[in-house]
Amino acid sequence: MFTGIIEATAKILRIENEKTNKHFFIAAPFLSEVKVDQSIAHNGVCLTVVEILKDSYRVTAIDETLKKTSMSDWKEGDLVNLERCLTLAKPLDGHIVQGHVDTTATCTEKLFLDGSWKFTFQYHQKHAHDITVEKGSICVNGVSLTVVDSKDNSFSVCIIPYTYEHTNFKYIEQLSIVNLEFDVIGKYVAKMLGKI
Repeated sequence: MFTGIIEATAKILRIENEKTNKHFFIAAPFLSEVKVDQSIAHNGVCLTVVEILKDSYRVTAIDETLKKTSMSDWKEGDLVNLERCLTLAKPLDGHIVQGHVDTTATCTEKLFLDGSWKFTFQYHQKHAHDITVEKGSICVNGVSLTVVDSKDNSFSVCIIPYTYEHTNFKYIEQLSIVNLEFDVIGKYVAKMLGKI
């Protein structure tokens, strides 16, 4: 479980293909604290650390993960948002995030608002639980955000300067692909109401 509060960004040093899997070697600033079997969210995707090297750790994405997320488009040198899993001693500053990406979205607009940035994203509405509500929570590339405008298959979020500078939001432009995780409580409510 995660909060959607990003701890750091990290560079992808290397990507290796093995059959239908991809191995990603991540140069995390907190590498000395990383352990094998630890769960870390990468742009919102919960992945297990499987190896620790001198300059990086390795995680593996299987074909299912690559198909459901933006990971198949990641390149060496890209920066990813990182968050280690929630502990009982850690404040729940964002919202409850599972690290289970529901779908991807495309940035359709990026506006500078003289002190903040407004991003609009569009996604394919494949399931009834793929919904947002204004002032509700959404997780974009692992970042816990509040929905500003909500439509059938699109929404907007506004980003403060701190978030813009300390996540990979500064690299998101029109047509960029991002990972989305919809609010877990909203998904359960939709299921209970027979919307799924």
